[in-house]
Amino acid sequence: MSENDRMPQPFSFGDFNSARVYDYLLGGKDNREIDRDLGDQMLCRAPELRTLAWFTRSFGLKAVEMAAEAGIRQFLDLGSGIPSSPNVHEVARKIEPSARVVYVDYDPVVHAHCDALLAKPEGITALLGDVRRPGDILDQLKNRNLIDLDEPVAITLISVLHYVMDDEHPAEIIAAFRDQIAPGSYLAITHGSLDSTPEILQVLASTHDTSAQVSFRSTAQTETFFAGFELLEPGVVPVQQWLRPDLPETRMVMLGGIGRKP
Repeated sequence: MSENDRMPQPFSFGDFNSARVYDYLLGGKDNREIDRDLGDQMLCRAPELRTLAWFTRSFGLKAVEMAAEAGIRQFLDLGSGIPSSPNVHEVARKIEPSARVVYVDYDPVVHAHCDALLAKPEGITALLGDVRRPGDILDQLKNRNLIDLDEPVAITLISVLHYVMDDEHPAEIIAAFRDQIAPGSYLAITHGSLDSTPEILQVLASTHDTSAQVSFRSTAQTETFFAGFELLEPGVVPVQQWLRPDLPETRMVMLGGIGRKP
C-alpha cells in the first residue's frame, strides 16, 4: 500500500492504530476496542509485552537524560505517540529548565493530544508531520525557528522505524536528519527485532495494510540506521540491557541504540 493508504484515519473505527495499541499496552485510556483486541492477542502469546512497553519507554527517557547531561538543550521526538508522563520535556527540563522540545507525529488525533496536553509551556511545540517526509519536518523546524540546527539536538525515534517499510527508505530518512544536525547531536532508536519469537511475529502479521503494519529487522539492519554516528556502549542491543543487568528477556525483542554525531 502507499504511505497515504496507511495514514491513520481519525474517524475510521475499523483499523488498528499503532499509537493506540501502544497506549493500551502502557495502561492508557486513549484506545479503541480493535486496538485492545490486537493488544490482547499479543499479550495472550507473550504476557510480558506490557513490561516490554515500559522497558522501551524507559530506554527513550534514559536517552533524553543522557543527552541532557551531555549538554544538549534541544530535543526532537519523532513519532511521539499519545502523551504519557513523564514526557520528554519533563525529563529534559529536570536537568536543563530551558530545554526546547518539539513533538512530531503524523496521526491527527495524536497531534491533537500532544498540542492540548504538552505544548503549553514556552519552548514546547507539537507538530503534525510524517517522518517519511523528513524535508517537510525540517522545513517546519527552520521556518518556525523551533530548533537551531547549528546547535546539537537529540533526536528520538522510539518504536517508529519498524512502521516504515523498506520501500519507504528508512535509512534515507535518518540520513536526511543526520546531514542537517550539528556535530555532538544524539540519535536514539528502538526497533522491533526479527529475533522475536515466531508466535509474536505471526500476531503482528495481522496488522498488514493498516497504519500499524510493521517490518521488524535484524540487529545488523538496525545498526545501519546509525551510519555517520558513533554508537555508544552497549551498542544496538535489547532495550533491557540499557537499563539494568537483571531485567528479564522477552519474547518480543525490542532493540535499542544511541549514537552521537562526531
